[in-house]
Amino acid sequence: MTGRRDTTNGQTSGAKPTVARRAGTTLGDTHTPLRLAVTDAIRDRIADGRYPPGSRLYEEAIADELGVSRNPIREAFQVLAAEGFIEIEPRRGARVASVDRRRAAEIFEVRAALEGQVAELAATKGDEVACKELGDIFDAGARAVADHRLDALPKLNTQFHEHLASMADNQLLADMLQQLAGVVRWIYAERLPQRVQGSWHEHSEIVQAVVDGDPSEARRLAVAHVESARDAYFAGHGAATD
Repeated sequence: MTGRRDTTNGQTSGAKPTVARRAGTTLGDTHTPLRLAVTDAIRDRIADGRYPPGSRLYEEAIADELGVSRNPIREAFQVLAAEGFIEIEPRRGARVASVDRRRAAEIFEVRAALEGQVAELAATKGDEVACKELGDIFDAGARAVADHRLDALPKLNTQFHEHLASMADNQLLADMLQQLAGVVRWIYAERLPQRVQGSWHEHSEIVQAVVDGDPSEARRLAVAHVESARDAYFAGHGAATD
């Protein structure tokens, strides 16, 4: 790639910290408020497919898995139910929800508009350092694709789009995208095997347009990227509307 990008360092920077249970540690050992850490951990497991749609979520089992009491699990369930990740049924407990077709169509419509604006602003405002960091994130994803490490890609995809949003330097846009980030990652992970090559090729084109400082091309490519993801999603779910 040409333009503002410096490829002398292959390290990925700007990674968003995540909460995960490491050997010998529990979520209670982290400095993140426990209810937030538990909510993030369960959301991650849903988005990554470890808790698939329709599966039952048992407070005691998840509490044991995360090394916490059942109280923060209950609090997390309430938050995740409000976000649409789980459904809580009287006397039956919680289960992982599904993204219905109407909601998915609406998410893609909103995301196309937001991502197009973000890419245009990133191409306008991005400096050499930010462009290099974007390229580093892309390179990390490309290596994961080459190594068939599909489990690493949902978070790298989120990181890629979050870094573009930071380059756009518009807090309102960033906040709006952050509200969609969890469900977008969930949708992305579901069609990952079918989209993996095309998605990261599209990322490379977006990177190039941003590095070249071409805002109109960056917008066009970002919108096309979301539309390709939409088409792949509905290819596996039938028509976009009931």
